[in-house]
Amino acid sequence: MQRLKRSVSLMSIAALMTTATVACTSGEEKPAGNSPAAKTDSNVASSGFPIVEQPLTLKFFSRKSPPNGPYANMLVFQEYEKKTNMKIEWEDVPQDGFAEKKNLLFASNELPDALYKAGLTPLEAVKYGSSGMLTPLEGLIEKYAPNLQALFKQYPDIKPAITAPDGHIYALPGIVTLTAGRTNKPWLNKAWLQKLNLQEPKTTDDLVQVLKAFRDNDPNGNGKQDDLPMSERNWDALIGSMSGSWGLESQMGYQLEVKDDKVHIWVTDPRFKEYLQFLHMLYQEKLLDQEVFTQTETQFVGKMASGNIGFFHNQASDPFTKKKDDFMGIAPLAGPHGDQKVNANPVARDFGTFAITSVNKHPEATMRWIDYFYGDEGSIFFRYGIEGQTYNLKKDGLPEYTDEIWNDKRGTGTTIGQFSPWPGGGAPHLISEKNATAINPAEVQEAQTKLDPYMPKQVFGAPLFDEKTAKEVDTLRQDIDTYVAETTSKMITGAVGFDKWDEYVKTLEKMDLARLESIYQKAYDTNYKKK
Repeated sequence: MQRLKRSVSLMSIAALMTTATVACTSGEEKPAGNSPAAKTDSNVASSGFPIVEQPLTLKFFSRKSPPNGPYANMLVFQEYEKKTNMKIEWEDVPQDGFAEKKNLLFASNELPDALYKAGLTPLEAVKYGSSGMLTPLEGLIEKYAPNLQALFKQYPDIKPAITAPDGHIYALPGIVTLTAGRTNKPWLNKAWLQKLNLQEPKTTDDLVQVLKAFRDNDPNGNGKQDDLPMSERNWDALIGSMSGSWGLESQMGYQLEVKDDKVHIWVTDPRFKEYLQFLHMLYQEKLLDQEVFTQTETQFVGKMASGNIGFFHNQASDPFTKKKDDFMGIAPLAGPHGDQKVNANPVARDFGTFAITSVNKHPEATMRWIDYFYGDEGSIFFRYGIEGQTYNLKKDGLPEYTDEIWNDKRGTGTTIGQFSPWPGGGAPHLISEKNATAINPAEVQEAQTKLDPYMPKQVFGAPLFDEKTAKEVDTLRQDIDTYVAETTSKMITGAVGFDKWDEYVKTLEKMDLARLESIYQKAYDTNYKKK
């Protein structure tokens, strides 16, 4: 799974398309707002396997993350075909360039039966759903998705987070009930800490002193000053890494907080300026990775895997499994005003992972196909494969990959990605305590327990706007997000001085930041405010 990563959040507007008409198999006019669940496919079993009596073939368009092998060759899908009597013809597109191909797919109206690991944005879901290209799913869920129904009941925040303003659900999320799967942990190199006889930092000031010791005292013992005190994967991860230490909480999928039912986008807040000045000091002192704004994902993962890094944030320990004993999770650092907040993702963590298109002649079977992975049995199968072949059950009854998988010379992430598509993130399935020993081993759970006292009481998901509002938000954010990322990056590196802060604030005011804030306020009032 990609580790809670978000590059600069820029939603893209796809090309305008011709409205597609959803055909009704009965030949009768379909009542407005109804979902295809009113139709019953006699070929689809209501429960159990196989899903269909007569074999059928579906075409799926899917994103293939760097660790993933060809979907058609994956053990999980080959076995699932035998179980379900349903064959999937995969068009798996590499992650680089996937968004462009996805947009072209809709613009040309050459649709597959379903989109898998699709990364649909809320704007795309509403736009393509309201135009008739995506099938409403809520009726199908009621009749053919008992696992999703159970999750909706257990976690009431899920359904509102994926329901469009017109009342339809057009795409399914990745659902993460595992708290440790929704946070970026602060990891500290305890081997270096012990070698230099340092204490675990409790405050941001403490951290500075620890990082200076890492920089100056050769903790890796190779006689070179090549020890990397701190790194983060990119701008967005850097901003989110310690913003909570300045009281800045990220809600609704954006740089905003909610206090007393009031939404506040904090990119012009004086506290944010203080935080940027702290990051600037780290950068100038070479305590922060000088490549933080230019490195690739692969380069950052390599730095974690090497163990030659003092402090960073990541969801789990799998990128540095071979060095995991060198690191420990720590509590969020207390900032200059005493703040210790943790930013976390909602339970419906990955929006738009799966959608059924209007050309699909077997939506009922397709819904049953995907629902299996939202239950305990199916999610374990999805993440671990076949018992005795790719995993075994531990004494506590939880699955664990076999030694052959862990020790494969290709590396754990790549190895697992050959038989399951979950490495790389964004897959439509459930992540829970029962199926997450790979991403939630003892050291990760221990790291999470240090965050638990500081977790937000509620995490509000990114809202789904109607198409008109979504376009306005997208237009505003394209300008605002780009300007904020570019200018604050320059402030951190010193290319732009903090004497330009007032100019930065005024520029954002001219970009109508207040209007964007008012839109999020209305969305909060509609979806989350207690009546």
